[in-house]
This record gives sequence, C-alpha cells and structure tokens, in this order.
Amino acid sequence: MPETTRRIVRKSAKIVSTLLVVLLAGWICFIALDHLFPFDTTGRPGACVIVDRRQAPLRAFADKNGIWRYPAKPGQVSLLYLQALVAYEDRWFYYHPGINPLAVCRAFFQNLTHGRVVSGGSTLTMQTARILDISEQAGRPSSPYFFSRMGVKLRQMFRALQLENHFTKDEILGLYLTHAPFGANIEGIQAACYTWLGKDAREMTRAEAALMTVLPQAPSLYRPDRHPDRAARARDKVLDRMARFGIWSAEQIKAAKQEPVISFRFPASMTAPLAARRLKTAHPDAQVINTFIDETLQVHMEDLLRAYMERLPPKQSGAVLVVNHKTLEIEAYAGSADFFDSSRHGHVDMIPALRSPGSTLKPFIYGLAMDQGLIHSHSMLLDVPRYKKSYDPGNFSGGFSGPVTVVRALQDSLNLPAVQMLDALGPGRFHDRLCNAGARFEFEGKPNLSMALGGVGTSLESLVTLYTAIGRGGIAGKPRLCPLEPVQERYLMSPGAAFIIRDILSRPFPGRQGVGRLSGALSMAWKTGTSYGFRDAWAMGIKGDYTAGVWIGRPDGSPSPGQYGAITALPLLGQVMESLSVGAGPLKPPESVTKETICWPSGLAASAIRGRATGACVQKFDAWILDGQIPSTMTGETGLTAPLVRSFWVDRQGMRAAPACGGIEKKTVALWPWQAEPFIPALWRRAAVLPKDSSGCPGIAPLVLPDIRIVSVSDNSILTCQPGQTGSVSIPLRALGGRGERQWFLNKKPLVNGDGSAPVFMTMPVPGQYHLAVVDESGSFDQVCFSVIELNP
Repeated sequence: MPETTRRIVRKSAKIVSTLLVVLLAGWICFIALDHLFPFDTTGRPGACVIVDRRQAPLRAFADKNGIWRYPAKPGQVSLLYLQALVAYEDRWFYYHPGINPLAVCRAFFQNLTHGRVVSGGSTLTMQTARILDISEQAGRPSSPYFFSRMGVKLRQMFRALQLENHFTKDEILGLYLTHAPFGANIEGIQAACYTWLGKDAREMTRAEAALMTVLPQAPSLYRPDRHPDRAARARDKVLDRMARFGIWSAEQIKAAKQEPVISFRFPASMTAPLAARRLKTAHPDAQVINTFIDETLQVHMEDLLRAYMERLPPKQSGAVLVVNHKTLEIEAYAGSADFFDSSRHGHVDMIPALRSPGSTLKPFIYGLAMDQGLIHSHSMLLDVPRYKKSYDPGNFSGGFSGPVTVVRALQDSLNLPAVQMLDALGPGRFHDRLCNAGARFEFEGKPNLSMALGGVGTSLESLVTLYTAIGRGGIAGKPRLCPLEPVQERYLMSPGAAFIIRDILSRPFPGRQGVGRLSGALSMAWKTGTSYGFRDAWAMGIKGDYTAGVWIGRPDGSPSPGQYGAITALPLLGQVMESLSVGAGPLKPPESVTKETICWPSGLAASAIRGRATGACVQKFDAWILDGQIPSTMTGETGLTAPLVRSFWVDRQGMRAAPACGGIEKKTVALWPWQAEPFIPALWRRAAVLPKDSSGCPGIAPLVLPDIRIVSVSDNSILTCQPGQTGSVSIPLRALGGRGERQWFLNKKPLVNGDGSAPVFMTMPVPGQYHLAVVDESGSFDQVCFSVIELNP
C-alpha cells in the first residue's frame, strides 16, 4: 500500500476514533446530566375531567392555577389536525432525535442575517420541553447564563433530548396535545376544541385544524373570541403551507379558507355536576375519570327533572337515578332539580342523602316472607287495627279493608298487613338481610316494626340497589358510576320470590285508572312511597334491563303537604321510563314458581282440602306458589293457639255434644281469623258456622268465644249537641258479648277501660267524624263510625 494511502487511512481512523470518543463522552455526559437534572414531566398541577361512556366531557375541574386541561393522545384527535401540526411545526418530527440540526443551523444564519429573531428552529419535542419546563415557565433560571436566549435554547435542547430518551414519539406528541397553550386559561387541544369550536377534537374540519395548529404560537394575539380576523389570517398561512407541501388539495384549501372563524367562547360543560363532584372527591388525584353515564340520556333526565320541578312549589328539589341493572352501570345521575338553583338547594346531592323511604321497603318484606315459606301471592293478610300492640299504625286512607291478599296488600300499599308480615319475619332479620344486600340504614335505637312504613333513614342509592334484585332474579347489585368502582353483588331473595314480587308490582292498582293506564303502557313494575309528614315522595320502577328511582321533597326536611308518591313522584318516573325506549316482554316464571288454585280461609290448595273441613274454600284465587310450598293462613292472633280448623261432635239435633252424652257425628269446620270477622259476611262468622252447645252436656268447654258488639252507638250514626255542650255531655259506652276487660279507643287512641260490670262514659267530642272501637282480652273487637254535629241556635 503506498505511503500516501496509509497516511490517509491513519488520519481517517484517527478522526473516526476522535468522533467516537467525543460521541461516547457526550453520551456519558448526557446520561450523567440526565441523572443529575431529571426532567419532571409530572410536576405540573393536576386538572381533572370527568367524561361519559363515549369520552365526551361532563365536567372539568381546573388545577390549582385555574387552568382547564383535558388529557389527549394522538388517537383521540382528528387526523387532519395531526397532519397540519406536523407539517407546519416539525415535518421531520418522526425522524430526528429531538433536535433538528438543519433547522437549528437555518435559524442561526437567518437570525444572524436579519439581526433579529425571525426563526426559532424549535422542533415539536423542543416546544413540548419548553411548555413542560416548570422552572423556565416560572422565570427562575438556575444561573445568569440562562437569562440569555441562547441559554434558554440550549436548555430546551437538553430537555428535548431527555424527552426523546424517556418517551416514544406518540407519547411526546400526547404531552404536547395535552399541555400546549391555546389562550386564556385553556391548555391542550381537547379543551381548546370544546372552548373555541364547541366540539370534540375528533370532529375538526381542515379550517379548524389549521386554526388550532397556529393558535399556540401566539395564544393572546390569535384568540378567536377577541381577534377573529387576525386568527383567520394566521390560519390561512397554515393552509397555504399545506397546499405548498401537497398534503391537501387546492379545492380542499379553497373550501377551508371560506369557513369563518367563530368569534365565541363556548362555556365549559356542566353535565352531571353532582356525579362529577362525587367522583372528584373519591379520586382526587385522577386526571381523567371515565364514567358509565350516557351524556345524551343524562342531559334529557336533567331537562325532564328541571321542567317537572317548575310545576311544584318553591324550595322543592328532586333526584333521578337510572341504572342498567344487567351491568349495574349508572347511565343517568341527576342529584338535584337544578345545580345552579340555590332556592331549591341545587348544590345538595339527594341521591346519597339519608331520608325516610316511606312504603318503598314493603316489596322486600313480602319477598323474604315468601322465601321463608310464610306466604304465597294470595295468602290472607289482615288489614285490621293492631289494638294493644306495641306498634299500631294506620293506613294512608284512614280506613281498614279486613282480610286481603298479598297482591292487594302490596299493590294498594296497605300498612297493617306489611306490619303483620314484618312482625312474623322479624325486624332484626329483615334489617340484616337488606344490609347484607348493600343497603345503608340509620336508626334511632334498633330495628323495629316501623321499618315497614319508613321508620328508618336510607337513600335513593340504597333503594335502587335493593330494587335491582327484583329485576336481576334476586341478586342485588350496587350501582356503579365508573370502572374504578368494583362490581358488588349480594343475594337478597330467590329468583322465584323476585319474579312474584315483580309480577305483582307490574299490575295496575285497582280503582286507579290513570295509574293503571300508565303501568299498562310502560310494562313496568313500580312502587311508590311517602314518608311521615309528606317530607319525601318516592317512585321506584323496573323496566326491561333498567331500574330507576325518583325522589321529590325538600332537602331541608320540611314537609310538603299534599305531595306524595303516587301523585308527585310517579308521573316523573313514567317520563323517565318512557325515555329509556326499552321494550319489556312478558316475564317467564322460573321453574320454582307455579300456579295453583288456593282457598280462603284456609289458604291451602283447593285440591288438598276437599272433604277435610266445611267452609274451608268459600273463596278461590289463582296464586303464584314458590317451591311447591302452600302455607296455611296465618291466624294473626297473639296469645291464641287454637287452629283455624275446629273439630267437634254433634247430636241428632245438630247441637255440640260429646260422644258420651249424645254426640253421634264428628264434624270439622274452617274458621276465619278473629280479627277478620267484622269484615266478612255473617254466614262465615263463628257464630254461624259453629253449633250451639247441647243443654244435655253440662260443663263442656265453650267452642267459640262470644263476639263483642257495640250497642250504645250505632254505625254511621249522627250525634247532635247544642252549642257549647261539647266536653260537658257524657255518652255511655256499652258492648255486649266478649270476655274479660274491655278497652275502648276513639280514633285509635286509648279512651277508657272497663270490665263490663259497670258502665263507662266518654265526653261529647267536638263536631267532626270519629271512629269508635272496643277490644276484649281474647282479641275480639268491634268498631263503629259516627259523626258529631252542632245544632244551630
């Protein structure tokens, strides 16, 4: 090899070695500096945005500096915008290591030639580094050298290399899309699009993409709401470059330039504000919280609720919760009538608020009783006064119906049968089963019979949790706002019991035509409730795969006279259910549920009592039977152990007599519960179906206790008095029959006691309508209604 060639090779090798040493030293230096001066890209104060199931923003929370920012990734914005951004700002973005040497050299010579800054040479990575560099943004450089523009530029280059070393190109682009300034207190392309364009970043046109590309260069100068003409000229520069590079066609550029710049700032979304506030409180560090809320349905529910509340008195609020009980996802969450209406306490979220549930817990009393084998759908319950009992409520209507089926008791929301059933089930057990299913309660003391009528604090959220069990085959599920909340499912009742309860609630109420038409039109199961003092009106509904709950009342707990579930909350529930547009076909009973003809008063199957007892099947019903169990009628009596079927011997005259003194035939008869006797025909009462005792059998134990009857005041009678005589005139109280001490009640309040041996009296009450009742030691009672009027002088 010639000497000249060898010298050239040695010189080249030396140069390459030197370059390699320099590069290696530079790389080592960079690694050391990267370790000593890490680039904290997470140090910026956090903003948070709550989005619906389709990523549409519901509500955003600014960071501590008041900046609105929606996180974004390249796949979440329009491809047109990405094309314009890369072409205009950094065509070689996907090829350089964070610094474009050609662009830096070009900018250096252009600025040197013109004697001023005409080009920055910054890449998208360098711009991102500048935006994210907190110390630079705060104007606190670490030494005087950084006050110079060259020092700032070198700092950007170093930070850009750090970004390229730690992030992919798409991740760097995502940082830019999230943090780029777009004027005012807006950062990030997604927030900018909703603020300046009123749309999602995926929906930008070419003109809008060009405007959003140039806006971060001078956010204050190009703000569309303040300088639309200037913004349009800057936008057109981007469009011209897109045409020069041949990325968009001339026709597309021409059409884009004809679009006007919207001179308007769209307000930030405030959809589902209370749900968003709840999620922000639960997840304070999250930047994006995805929810299951359907924005379209949510807006509709808020509009429905706001419009509906306009017809109600002032200071009243309302809440609507809609859950897909198949997935347990909350699709609409309206926690108040109007978030911005302070007169209705719109800032108070009534969905988790503890309130009295009224009668809304009754379906679960009957469902759990069916699982315990205590009743079937047409078991006889007693809608009668509970005299001498620790808990003695009345009905909403003020009257009593006597013996009723479970179907009627639940559909008419009768109070006394529900209390009777809860007494048999046990308040403590009932409370524990509901709590285990996910409900939350608040008591004064311990669980008691008042739970049946709302004597407990619970929330709309807890009620919807319980009602999902009726729609989900007995498995209750806690409603979920977002994927961060785990699925929580608990057993409440059997699928058969859930089916029977849903079937009962799906039928129209007897004698209430408007409500009946509503139920038939919507094919839904529903239940209303009203708390004591008209403080809360409830309506719960199940339709298809949806469970919904409505609450109306005053957040401060004050009464709303005349406002109750059936007339106040139910119409709104009807509108809610109609909005869901989900068809609900006929329910198919599970294998555990069958139809059977049963008889009253026995409560047993008609096929099982033939020839057993006379009068055991005076009324027939087609009942739903669970697991083949057909329980007999509950006596409803306390302290009486005698069954509802009695056997005895009779003589030739049909008188009761023992075989030893003339009894020749044994007979068995079915009886009605004592408390039902005042409400049934005379032919079905004990006095008619049980024979008299034979005089030839002295000492025989009485088979039937004598009925007690009020004789001093006739039913539906009118008592008159002279003006001023009320309180001074005494009315005698007399009753025939019965046994032992008698207790008298006026309007269900204790009046006076007596044993029947001496007369007792009550003073003439003030004019009005009254209910007088007497009960003896055996539980037999009688009742009459009378009126008092004052004669004109």
